[in-house]
Amino acid sequence: MAVHKYDSGIIGNCSYIAHVRKDTNISWLCWPKFDSSFVFGGMLDENKGGAFYILPEGEYSSKQYYVENTNIICTEITNAYGTYRVTDFAPRFSNFNRMFRPLNLMRKVECLSGAPRVKIICKPVLDYGNIPLQPLIGSNHLHFTYGETSIRLTTNASINYIAEEQYFVLNDTKYFVLSYGEPFEAELETTFERFLAETIKYWRNWVKDSSILRFNQLAVIRSALALKLHQFEDTGAFIAASTTSLPEFPGEGRNWDYRFCWLRDTHYVINALNNIGHFDELEQYFSYVSSISFTEQDRYQPLYGITGEKTLTEKTLDLDGYLGNKPVHIGNQAYEHIQNDIYGQVLISLLPLYLDKRFVFKERNDSSYWIDFILKKIEKTINEKDAGIWEFRNMPNTHCYTNLFQWAGAKAALKMSRELKDKKLIARAIKLIKNAETNIEACYDPERKVYTHAVGSPYLDASTLQLIIMNYLDPHSQKAKDHLKGLEKELKGKNGLFYRYIHQDDFGKPTSTFLICAFWYVEALALVGRNKDAISTFDKLMQYSNHLGLFSEDVDENDGSQWGNFPQAYSHVGLMNAAYRISVKLDKPIYW
Repeated sequence: MAVHKYDSGIIGNCSYIAHVRKDTNISWLCWPKFDSSFVFGGMLDENKGGAFYILPEGEYSSKQYYVENTNIICTEITNAYGTYRVTDFAPRFSNFNRMFRPLNLMRKVECLSGAPRVKIICKPVLDYGNIPLQPLIGSNHLHFTYGETSIRLTTNASINYIAEEQYFVLNDTKYFVLSYGEPFEAELETTFERFLAETIKYWRNWVKDSSILRFNQLAVIRSALALKLHQFEDTGAFIAASTTSLPEFPGEGRNWDYRFCWLRDTHYVINALNNIGHFDELEQYFSYVSSISFTEQDRYQPLYGITGEKTLTEKTLDLDGYLGNKPVHIGNQAYEHIQNDIYGQVLISLLPLYLDKRFVFKERNDSSYWIDFILKKIEKTINEKDAGIWEFRNMPNTHCYTNLFQWAGAKAALKMSRELKDKKLIARAIKLIKNAETNIEACYDPERKVYTHAVGSPYLDASTLQLIIMNYLDPHSQKAKDHLKGLEKELKGKNGLFYRYIHQDDFGKPTSTFLICAFWYVEALALVGRNKDAISTFDKLMQYSNHLGLFSEDVDENDGSQWGNFPQAYSHVGLMNAAYRISVKLDKPIYW
């Protein structure tokens, strides 16, 4: 079996994300929101998923790349007749002091050599492929409507050639604007070129405004750009991935919908944004988390919809699945799980607002209430079994990772309470810290000199790398070094890849490694002083990106194949945080 790499990249503008395949097809696009039905979903079903191709006549070769330091993709197609380039982007730039990010997919097709013949196929669908849309022909557009949904393709190419799927010679530049809802009605060529120039300018300025150190800078820039696209700007939520049901490994059935916001990842995302100096995104995300927090008087869910939806009922769709892998899910039953580390995650996310002097925390009049509100949740759950970070569906345990983040959350509450000079909160936080420490130490196996994944369990888990990263274990201590060696011995794969765990779960034993765990491993190596190992491992992990520098959720250690939802925002978060950790450890001048 050949090495599997995802053959697409993503464009977007923080209103939507589209996947552009190397054959020019828009293989995935959900409108009007990240978690809406797809308009193009060929990724999951070539027959029912619709398509938006710009195809040549005959056999061809393809190369694809990003316009440097942007989220704009170019795909160059070459065959016996010539070469043409498709430039795909989602408009994003400041207009009238507001961010302009419409539901417009913009495609420019230009001849580079010869006289290539091309065919345009545009077949949007609704309701996850159950409703194919038929075009109505206008003077310079195709109009697709169903009920209140309106999609329009505006172009200077022949409308009839498109409607009839006829080849035509590409003798001048063609422009295509696919719009959802409000139609694109401006002068086409001039406006398109202005939108393209402004979008390039926006992304390059965004990169310039990022504090990115020199270690593997190109990979960090691409990761930062990818992470940015996964924020739904209207609410501030970050999704784990824009896709659903891409298998963690072929045939295993671990196919999940990741188009939601997991609170368990709050700390890692905020850390990555803080490291590159992007406080607007950080504050937007905190605003989303705080909005959810004040609506939850009882428990927090592990995940929420991008506009705060609570009920994310898991359903199975009648689709072929990616490369035939079923089931295809929408929704995610994990919203019903008990996952108690998230209270600590939320408290940690508050910490920069109190300790980073760039934020004026005295302007907040709800500070004591906030801390008290979340501490109560930790107090209720600190000795309770839960599903853990990996969301075991039928295996509740007193998880080491859960108690670690309750410990870290209580430590954060202690620091904030001292800033506020609130003695009662200080006392409660200290009590919780001691309770969490007791539970964590109950996971320690003195014979193997390693922390197991849960109280009374013999199994190891890569999430306990966070004992070192979160400074529960002093990275310079022998205990930290022994723990790391124990995890390496059992969970480390080829080239620094890392398994989450290797014991049986609800679906059997995992087959693929989990990429963010490999980046946690890099961080832990750097922290314990194994700098050469950290750098060499990081460099080896770079081979597991696709042709555009994008990373998946999972990697098969045997052949390096990418699996799982793609691109995985948290894999890129892991890369960013690991690179930052190494940069700080190296402590070298930036440019010489």
